[in-house]
Amino acid sequence: MYLIFRCDCGRGMYAKEGVATRKCVCGKTIKVKTRRIIKKVEDYQTASDEVRDLQEEKYGGTFFTTADKVK
Repeated sequence: MYLIFRCDCGRGMYAKEGVATRKCVCGKTIKVKTRRIIKKVEDYQTASDEVRDLQEEKYGGTFFTTADKVK
């Protein structure tokens, strides 16, 4: 079972059930027990897809562009 939750920075993350901590890309170490669990899923592929959906919901869809067009 995998748990899906958010970091304080807003990034969606997942961890295997029973794991005590998880490190976010922002640098913060998160205690999984203290997080509000958004969803539980059976396998890591589904967890990855759910996190991708959370990221797209918050930041919009994924797209490719050149550096001169980034705001």
